[in-house]
Amino acid sequence: MPVRRFIDCAVPINACNLRCHYCYITLRKKFRHRRPEFKHAVSTMVRALSPERLGGSCLLNFCGNGETLLAPQLPDMARSLLEQGHLVMIVTNGLVRRGIESLLALPRESLSRLMFKVSFQYLETLRLGLVEDFIRNVTDIREAGASFTVEITPNDELEPKIDEVLDVCRAHFGAPCHVTVARDSSRKDLPILTARDRGEYARIWSRFDSELFRFKLSVFNEKRREFCYAGDWTTQLLLGSGDLRQCNNGRVLQNLFDDPGAPVNFCAVGRHCPNPHCYNAHAWLALGAIPGFAAPTYARVRDRLLSDGTGWLNPRFREAVDMKFEETNRQYDEEQKRLAERYSGGILACPPNIEERRA
Repeated sequence: MPVRRFIDCAVPINACNLRCHYCYITLRKKFRHRRPEFKHAVSTMVRALSPERLGGSCLLNFCGNGETLLAPQLPDMARSLLEQGHLVMIVTNGLVRRGIESLLALPRESLSRLMFKVSFQYLETLRLGLVEDFIRNVTDIREAGASFTVEITPNDELEPKIDEVLDVCRAHFGAPCHVTVARDSSRKDLPILTARDRGEYARIWSRFDSELFRFKLSVFNEKRREFCYAGDWTTQLLLGSGDLRQCNNGRVLQNLFDDPGAPVNFCAVGRHCPNPHCYNAHAWLALGAIPGFAAPTYARVRDRLLSDGTGWLNPRFREAVDMKFEETNRQYDEEQKRLAERYSGGILACPPNIEERRA
Protein backbone atom coordinates (compact mmCIF):
# COMPACT_ATOMS: atom_id res chain seq x y z
CA MET A 1 0.00 0.00 0.00
CA PRO A 2 1.53 3.37 -0.97
CA VAL A 3 2.37 5.90 1.73
CA ARG A 4 0.18 9.01 1.60
CA ARG A 5 1.71 11.33 4.21
CA PHE A 6 4.58 11.80 6.64
CA ILE A 7 3.66 12.89 10.18
CA ASP A 8 6.49 13.88 12.50
CA CYS A 9 5.17 13.11 15.99
CA ALA A 10 6.82 15.12 18.78
CA VAL A 11 6.80 13.05 21.98
CA PRO A 12 6.59 15.21 25.15
CA ILE A 13 9.51 13.56 26.94
CA ASN A 14 12.45 15.60 28.25
CA ALA A 15 14.01 12.80 30.27
CA CYS A 16 17.08 11.03 28.96
CA ASN A 17 19.51 8.34 30.07
CA LEU A 18 22.42 10.21 28.45
CA ARG A 19 23.92 13.70 28.78
CA CYS A 20 25.51 14.44 25.42
CA HIS A 21 27.40 17.72 25.60
CA TYR A 22 26.09 19.01 22.25
CA CYS A 23 22.41 18.25 22.93
CA TYR A 24 20.29 21.42 23.03
CA ILE A 25 18.27 20.00 25.93
CA THR A 26 21.51 19.55 27.89
CA LEU A 27 22.76 23.02 26.95
CA ARG A 28 19.51 24.66 28.03
CA LYS A 29 19.19 22.48 31.15
CA LYS A 30 15.68 21.44 30.16
CA PHE A 31 15.88 17.80 31.21
CA ARG A 32 12.89 16.72 33.28
CA HIS A 33 12.61 13.29 34.89
CA ARG A 34 8.82 13.31 35.29
CA ARG A 35 6.59 11.21 33.07
CA PRO A 36 5.49 12.74 29.78
CA GLU A 37 2.17 14.54 29.88
CA PHE A 38 -0.45 13.53 27.31
CA LYS A 39 -3.80 15.31 27.36
CA HIS A 40 -5.47 12.41 25.57
CA ALA A 41 -5.56 8.65 26.04
CA VAL A 42 -3.58 6.42 23.71
CA SER A 43 -6.83 4.93 22.39
CA THR A 44 -8.06 8.43 21.43
CA MET A 45 -4.78 9.31 19.71
CA VAL A 46 -4.75 6.05 17.76
CA ARG A 47 -8.34 6.53 16.64
CA ALA A 48 -7.53 10.08 15.52
CA LEU A 49 -4.68 8.71 13.39
CA SER A 50 -6.71 6.17 11.45
CA PRO A 51 -5.79 5.66 7.77
CA GLU A 52 -9.36 6.49 6.82
CA ARG A 53 -9.09 9.91 8.42
CA LEU A 54 -5.60 10.65 7.12
CA GLY A 55 -6.33 9.61 3.55
CA GLY A 56 -4.35 6.37 3.62
CA SER A 57 -1.39 4.70 5.26
CA CYS A 58 1.16 7.16 6.61
CA LEU A 59 4.78 7.24 7.67
CA LEU A 60 4.72 8.20 11.37
CA ASN A 61 7.95 9.31 13.04
CA PHE A 62 8.16 9.44 16.85
CA CYS A 63 10.87 11.58 18.44
CA GLY A 64 11.22 13.06 21.92
CA ASN A 65 13.34 15.95 23.12
CA GLY A 66 14.90 13.38 25.43
CA GLU A 67 14.94 9.62 24.87
CA THR A 68 11.77 8.64 23.03
CA LEU A 69 11.48 5.13 24.48
CA LEU A 70 11.38 6.47 28.04
CA ALA A 71 7.77 7.45 27.30
CA PRO A 72 5.87 4.38 28.59
CA GLN A 73 2.98 4.96 26.17
CA LEU A 74 5.11 4.48 23.06
CA PRO A 75 5.11 0.67 22.65
CA ASP A 76 1.31 0.39 22.93
CA MET A 77 0.77 3.31 20.60
CA ALA A 78 3.24 1.98 18.04
CA ARG A 79 1.66 -1.47 18.14
CA SER A 80 -1.85 -0.11 17.54
CA LEU A 81 -0.73 2.14 14.68
CA LEU A 82 1.11 -0.73 13.01
CA GLU A 83 -2.01 -2.86 13.30
CA GLN A 84 -3.87 -0.13 11.40
CA GLY A 85 -1.43 -0.44 8.51
CA HIS A 86 0.83 2.57 9.09
CA LEU A 87 4.63 2.58 8.92
CA VAL A 88 6.23 3.62 12.21
CA MET A 89 9.70 5.03 12.89
CA ILE A 90 11.10 5.56 16.38
CA VAL A 91 14.11 7.76 17.10
CA THR A 92 16.12 6.29 19.96
CA ASN A 93 19.63 6.14 21.37
CA GLY A 94 19.29 2.36 21.32
CA LEU A 95 19.87 1.86 25.04
CA VAL A 96 16.38 1.42 26.53
CA ARG A 97 16.32 -2.35 26.50
CA ARG A 98 12.82 -2.76 27.91
CA GLY A 99 11.25 -0.56 25.25
CA ILE A 100 13.15 -2.25 22.42
CA GLU A 101 12.24 -5.74 23.64
CA SER A 102 8.58 -4.77 23.90
CA LEU A 103 8.52 -3.63 20.29
CA LEU A 104 10.50 -6.60 18.97
CA ALA A 105 7.86 -8.91 20.46
CA LEU A 106 5.39 -7.67 17.82
CA PRO A 107 4.27 -10.02 15.03
CA ARG A 108 6.63 -10.33 12.07
CA GLU A 109 4.16 -8.56 9.79
CA SER A 110 4.14 -5.50 12.04
CA LEU A 111 7.93 -5.59 12.36
CA SER A 112 8.20 -5.34 8.58
CA ARG A 113 6.67 -1.83 8.87
CA LEU A 114 8.69 -0.73 11.92
CA MET A 115 11.99 1.15 11.78
CA PHE A 116 14.37 2.19 14.55
CA LYS A 117 16.35 5.35 13.82
CA VAL A 118 19.23 4.71 16.21
CA SER A 119 21.45 7.59 17.24
CA PHE A 120 24.94 6.38 18.14
CA GLN A 121 26.01 8.81 20.87
CA TYR A 122 29.48 7.30 20.93
CA LEU A 123 31.29 9.50 23.44
CA GLU A 124 28.54 9.26 26.03
CA THR A 125 27.98 5.57 25.40
CA LEU A 126 31.73 4.99 25.76
CA ARG A 127 31.87 7.04 28.98
CA LEU A 128 29.11 4.94 30.52
CA GLY A 129 30.52 1.62 29.35
CA LEU A 130 27.45 0.87 27.21
CA VAL A 131 28.95 0.26 23.78
CA GLU A 132 28.37 -3.50 23.98
CA ASP A 133 24.77 -2.92 25.09
CA PHE A 134 24.25 -0.64 22.10
CA ILE A 135 25.68 -3.23 19.70
CA ARG A 136 23.52 -5.99 21.17
CA ASN A 137 20.33 -3.97 20.90
CA VAL A 138 20.91 -2.94 17.28
CA THR A 139 21.83 -6.52 16.40
CA ASP A 140 18.60 -7.77 17.98
CA ILE A 141 16.59 -5.23 15.98
CA ARG A 142 18.10 -6.47 12.74
CA GLU A 143 17.66 -10.16 13.58
CA ALA A 144 14.01 -9.59 14.53
CA GLY A 145 13.26 -8.34 11.02
CA ALA A 146 12.62 -4.66 11.79
CA SER A 147 14.34 -1.95 9.78
CA PHE A 148 16.98 0.26 11.33
CA THR A 149 19.48 2.96 10.57
CA VAL A 150 22.44 4.02 12.68
CA GLU A 151 23.64 7.62 12.62
CA ILE A 152 25.95 9.87 14.59
CA THR A 153 25.74 13.56 15.33
CA PRO A 154 29.06 15.03 14.15
CA ASN A 155 30.75 17.23 16.71
CA ASP A 156 34.25 18.57 16.99
CA GLU A 157 35.00 16.62 20.17
CA LEU A 158 34.26 13.31 18.41
CA GLU A 159 36.86 13.82 15.68
CA PRO A 160 39.67 11.88 17.48
CA LYS A 161 37.32 8.88 17.77
CA ILE A 162 36.20 8.70 14.14
CA ASP A 163 38.32 5.60 13.40
CA GLU A 164 36.83 3.84 16.43
CA VAL A 165 33.28 4.64 15.35
CA LEU A 166 33.95 3.40 11.83
CA ASP A 167 35.49 0.17 13.15
CA VAL A 168 32.55 -0.56 15.45
CA CYS A 169 29.95 0.07 12.75
CA ARG A 170 31.71 -1.91 10.03
CA ALA A 171 32.35 -4.84 12.35
CA HIS A 172 28.85 -5.09 13.82
CA PHE A 173 26.46 -3.37 11.40
CA GLY A 174 28.17 -4.14 8.10
CA ALA A 175 28.76 -0.51 7.05
CA PRO A 176 29.69 2.92 8.41
CA CYS A 177 26.92 4.69 10.24
CA HIS A 178 25.21 7.64 8.62
CA VAL A 179 26.05 11.20 9.64
CA THR A 180 23.60 14.01 10.26
CA VAL A 181 24.36 17.74 10.48
CA ALA A 182 24.01 19.35 13.90
CA ARG A 183 22.55 22.84 14.17
CA ASP A 184 23.29 25.54 16.72
CA SER A 185 19.81 26.09 18.19
CA SER A 186 21.01 29.04 20.28
CA ARG A 187 21.06 31.21 17.13
CA LYS A 188 18.09 32.27 15.00
CA ASP A 189 19.84 31.41 11.74
CA LEU A 190 20.53 27.85 12.99
CA PRO A 191 24.08 27.49 11.63
CA ILE A 192 26.10 24.29 11.66
CA LEU A 193 27.27 23.43 15.17
CA THR A 194 31.02 23.43 14.69
CA ALA A 195 34.09 25.61 15.05
CA ARG A 196 35.32 24.31 11.69
CA ASP A 197 34.76 26.11 8.42
CA ARG A 198 32.25 24.44 6.16
CA GLY A 199 34.83 22.96 3.80
CA GLU A 200 36.88 21.38 6.57
CA TYR A 201 33.72 20.13 8.29
CA ALA A 202 32.63 18.45 5.04
CA ARG A 203 36.06 16.90 4.50
CA ILE A 204 36.26 15.41 7.99
CA TRP A 205 32.81 13.83 8.07
CA SER A 206 32.74 12.71 4.46
CA ARG A 207 34.85 9.75 5.55
CA PHE A 208 31.57 8.02 6.42
CA ASP A 209 30.37 8.18 2.79
CA SER A 210 26.88 9.02 4.06
CA GLU A 211 24.15 10.04 1.62
CA LEU A 212 22.31 11.54 4.58
CA PHE A 213 25.25 13.82 5.31
CA ARG A 214 25.85 14.76 1.68
CA PHE A 215 22.28 15.78 1.00
CA LYS A 216 21.63 17.49 4.32
CA LEU A 217 24.83 19.54 4.09
CA SER A 218 24.09 20.50 0.46
CA VAL A 219 20.90 22.36 1.45
CA PHE A 220 21.84 23.47 4.97
CA ASN A 221 21.39 27.23 5.50
CA GLU A 222 19.60 27.62 2.14
CA LYS A 223 16.26 29.38 2.51
CA ARG A 224 13.52 27.50 0.65
CA ARG A 225 11.23 29.66 -1.48
CA GLU A 226 9.54 27.07 -3.70
CA PHE A 227 5.91 26.01 -3.16
CA CYS A 228 6.16 23.42 -0.40
CA TYR A 229 3.48 20.89 0.53
CA ALA A 230 4.48 20.76 4.20
CA GLY A 231 1.16 21.07 5.98
CA ASP A 232 -0.48 18.59 3.65
CA TRP A 233 1.88 15.87 2.48
CA THR A 234 4.14 16.30 5.56
CA THR A 235 3.16 17.67 8.97
CA GLN A 236 4.27 17.88 12.58
CA LEU A 237 2.02 16.57 15.36
CA LEU A 238 2.53 17.59 19.01
CA LEU A 239 1.45 14.42 20.80
CA GLY A 240 1.16 16.09 24.18
CA SER A 241 -1.53 18.53 23.09
CA GLY A 242 -2.78 17.15 19.78
CA ASP A 243 -1.89 20.27 17.79
CA LEU A 244 -1.17 19.52 14.15
CA ARG A 245 1.28 22.00 12.62
CA GLN A 246 2.28 22.57 9.03
CA CYS A 247 5.92 21.92 9.88
CA ASN A 248 8.48 22.88 12.51
CA ASN A 249 7.36 26.35 13.66
CA GLY A 250 4.53 26.38 11.09
CA ARG A 251 0.94 27.42 11.78
CA VAL A 252 -1.37 25.12 13.73
CA LEU A 253 -3.94 23.55 11.41
CA GLN A 254 -6.19 22.11 14.12
CA ASN A 255 -6.21 19.93 17.20
CA LEU A 256 -6.20 16.39 15.88
CA PHE A 257 -7.32 14.68 19.10
CA ASP A 258 -10.15 16.84 20.50
CA ASP A 259 -12.57 15.43 17.91
CA PRO A 260 -11.00 12.25 16.49
CA GLY A 261 -13.76 11.90 13.90
CA ALA A 262 -13.59 15.40 12.43
CA PRO A 263 -12.12 15.85 8.93
CA VAL A 264 -8.55 17.10 8.82
CA ASN A 265 -8.02 20.37 6.96
CA PHE A 266 -4.55 19.79 5.61
CA CYS A 267 -3.12 22.95 4.07
CA ALA A 268 0.30 23.40 2.47
CA VAL A 269 2.67 26.08 3.74
CA GLY A 270 3.38 27.09 0.14
CA ARG A 271 6.05 29.80 -0.12
CA HIS A 272 5.71 30.87 3.53
CA CYS A 273 8.30 28.59 5.11
CA PRO A 274 8.71 29.85 8.70
CA ASN A 275 12.27 28.54 9.11
CA PRO A 276 15.59 30.08 8.07
CA HIS A 277 16.27 26.84 6.20
CA CYS A 278 14.86 23.33 5.96
CA TYR A 279 17.02 21.74 8.63
CA ASN A 280 14.96 18.54 8.39
CA ALA A 281 15.40 18.39 4.61
CA HIS A 282 16.61 14.78 4.89
CA ALA A 283 12.99 13.89 5.67
CA TRP A 284 10.73 16.62 4.23
CA LEU A 285 12.56 17.15 0.94
CA ALA A 286 13.73 13.57 0.51
CA LEU A 287 10.11 12.46 0.75
CA GLY A 288 9.14 15.09 -1.80
CA ALA A 289 7.49 17.99 0.04
CA ILE A 290 8.63 20.19 -2.87
CA PRO A 291 7.66 18.50 -6.16
CA GLY A 292 10.53 18.16 -8.59
CA PHE A 293 13.18 19.14 -6.06
CA ALA A 294 16.44 17.29 -6.73
CA ALA A 295 16.85 15.07 -3.69
CA PRO A 296 17.60 11.41 -3.03
CA THR A 297 14.68 9.31 -1.82
CA TYR A 298 14.23 8.70 1.88
CA ALA A 299 15.34 5.10 1.33
CA ARG A 300 18.68 6.31 -0.01
CA VAL A 301 19.44 8.61 2.94
CA ARG A 302 18.61 5.90 5.49
CA ASP A 303 19.64 2.54 4.06
CA ARG A 304 23.02 0.86 3.65
CA LEU A 305 23.63 -1.92 1.15
CA LEU A 306 25.65 -4.71 2.78
CA SER A 307 28.06 -7.21 1.23
CA ASP A 308 25.55 -10.06 1.53
CA GLY A 309 23.02 -8.17 -0.59
CA THR A 310 20.76 -7.18 2.31
CA GLY A 311 20.28 -3.70 3.71
CA TRP A 312 19.46 -1.94 6.95
CA LEU A 313 15.92 -1.45 5.67
CA ASN A 314 13.94 -4.62 5.09
CA PRO A 315 12.52 -4.95 1.54
CA ARG A 316 8.98 -3.92 2.47
CA PHE A 317 10.02 -0.77 4.31
CA ARG A 318 12.52 0.22 1.66
CA GLU A 319 9.99 -0.09 -1.13
CA ALA A 320 7.49 2.04 0.82
CA VAL A 321 9.91 4.97 1.27
CA ASP A 322 11.76 4.74 -2.04
CA MET A 323 9.37 7.23 -3.64
CA LYS A 324 8.18 10.85 -3.66
CA PHE A 325 4.83 12.09 -2.36
CA GLU A 326 3.95 13.61 -5.71
CA GLU A 327 3.45 9.99 -6.80
CA THR A 328 0.77 9.37 -4.15
CA ASN A 329 -0.84 12.83 -3.91
CA ARG A 330 -2.43 15.36 -6.25
CA GLN A 331 -0.80 18.76 -6.53
CA TYR A 332 -2.88 21.89 -5.94
CA ASP A 333 -4.44 23.86 -8.77
CA GLU A 334 -3.91 27.62 -8.86
CA GLU A 335 -6.98 28.38 -6.73
CA GLN A 336 -5.93 25.90 -4.07
CA LYS A 337 -2.43 27.35 -4.03
CA ARG A 338 -3.85 30.86 -3.61
CA LEU A 339 -5.96 29.76 -0.62
CA ALA A 340 -3.02 27.95 0.96
CA GLU A 341 -0.81 31.01 0.56
CA ARG A 342 -3.44 33.23 2.18
CA TYR A 343 -3.66 30.99 5.21
CA SER A 344 0.08 30.40 5.57
CA GLY A 345 0.72 34.12 5.13
CA GLY A 346 -1.64 34.95 8.00
CA ILE A 347 -4.44 36.48 5.91
CA LEU A 348 -6.94 33.69 6.70
CA ALA A 349 -7.55 32.82 10.34
CA CYS A 350 -8.54 29.20 9.66
CA PRO A 351 -7.12 26.75 7.13
CA PRO A 352 -9.33 26.38 4.05
CA ASN A 353 -10.81 23.03 3.12
CA ILE A 354 -8.53 22.26 0.21
CA GLU A 355 -9.96 18.79 -0.33
CA GLU A 356 -13.52 19.92 -1.05
CA ARG A 357 -12.20 22.28 -3.74
CA ARG A 358 -10.62 19.53 -5.79
CA ALA A 359 -12.06 19.15 -9.27
